[in-house]
Amino acid sequence: MASAGEHERLRARLAALAARNATLEAENAALAAEKRHYQWLADSTTDLISRHDRDGTFLYASAAARELLGYTPEELIGVSAYDLFHPADLADLINKSPRIYYHDGFYQQTYRFRARDGHYVWFETTSRTRRDPATGELLDVLCVSRDVSRRLQAEAHRERLARVVESTTDYVLFLDGDERIFTANEAARRLLTRPGRDHREGNALNLEQAYTAESLSVLREVVLPAVARYGSWSGELAMRGPRDPVPVLSVVMAHHGPAAEPDHLSLINRDIGLRKAAEAQQRRHQEQIAHANRLATTGELASNIAHELNQPLGAIANYASGALLRLEADPTGPAGELAVPLERISEQVQRLAERLRHIRTFVRKGQTRPRPVALGDVVEAACRLCEWQFQQAGIALDRTLPEALPRVQADPVALEQVLVNLLLNALEASRPHPGADRVTLCARQSGPREVRFTVADRGPGVPEAERERIFAPFHSGRPDGLGMGLAISHSLMEAMGGRLTLVPADGSGGATFAGTLLAEPGPLPPAR
Repeated sequence: MASAGEHERLRARLAALAARNATLEAENAALAAEKRHYQWLADSTTDLISRHDRDGTFLYASAAARELLGYTPEELIGVSAYDLFHPADLADLINKSPRIYYHDGFYQQTYRFRARDGHYVWFETTSRTRRDPATGELLDVLCVSRDVSRRLQAEAHRERLARVVESTTDYVLFLDGDERIFTANEAARRLLTRPGRDHREGNALNLEQAYTAESLSVLREVVLPAVARYGSWSGELAMRGPRDPVPVLSVVMAHHGPAAEPDHLSLINRDIGLRKAAEAQQRRHQEQIAHANRLATTGELASNIAHELNQPLGAIANYASGALLRLEADPTGPAGELAVPLERISEQVQRLAERLRHIRTFVRKGQTRPRPVALGDVVEAACRLCEWQFQQAGIALDRTLPEALPRVQADPVALEQVLVNLLLNALEASRPHPGADRVTLCARQSGPREVRFTVADRGPGVPEAERERIFAPFHSGRPDGLGMGLAISHSLMEAMGGRLTLVPADGSGGATFAGTLLAEPGPLPPAR
């Protein structure tokens, strides 16, 4: 029989084994809990976590396979991942394409992987091999894959936009907070690069090398503060060209987004040199047509001009005849007796010279240059040109203008031409119409910065079918009319920043044309 000492040793050994067993059970429980935790992490992540053997067969797949590919994890077990690769991407993997990134034991590849419904999902997979420490034999491959389809679509979209920016003929510049141009597209580089200038990053252009001095001032004083406040600005500037400044229509925008620098700007500049040249050519053509119209109008007003010139000439003849008769009656009389008729002759000569200057100014070629003018003076000059025609036709020409009318922004010759065209049209409309015995020219201030004038007659009016075409070139209501007067008047009013319209008929008969012009601002109210 065992001695008491041996029993004690056995009990102590049993207690040690029991303690050891309890420790192992606790460790097993902790490992099981940790396994469940990691399993939960694997099943909860939106990335697909998978394990493969050496030929790519799935040994494990996380629950994300359902959402990403439409497979249950169990369906993937035993399937070779290589069978689901897009053929072109599998060739990259087998041939170890440079597109497969390797660093410090990790591989990264972006490829297409076939989902359950047959479509391909863009995956980005980071993988690492696990080998036997003793033999180096490959045990398995651990992979973490995520769907990057949206990211690649966004990158492709950005790439397309970048290609568009690079290939556009607009001059595109990207500016930092120090006014340095850190990126420019090809068109801008061709425009701004000078012979012998190194255009690398270290020698980047700045804003003052891209824009003229005047535009640079506008950018610093107007554009940049506006972009800082509102986010964007558009307007006309001028860039420096190889020989001459290049007029551009510019759009300046602040960069927005999570990764955008707050002081970085995009400047998109479109060359409008051809448009400017076309506009200048159009203005020259308009001026030539307007000049031809004034010459034609002068021909229509020939009888009125003859009457205007005949009056001072007749007075001069009378005073000269009286002076000669006095000299014949008393050749030795004092010269002072001839002072009065000579003064009268001088006054008539000045009057004649003034009328000739007015006619010469009216028919002279010139550009339309709006400036502040007194509307009353222009109305008076236009009415004086037409007055004899109205008198001969027996039609009254009434004008109503308030004394306190502000000056308007207009070219005096162009505005006079518009008024003469409207008055002569009203006269021609009134001649054959019974009861059309009056044409009225009125003006009033219609807004804080606007003056409106109207020319109204009592003629037959404009038929409804012709109202929309009334300002079209070569449209005339008279058989012998050229149809250019109203079209030219409409263009001249627009060139002066105003507008000319036909007032809607109110049933009272006749036609009324209304013109509006920008008024000169009045004096500021006194400070309180």
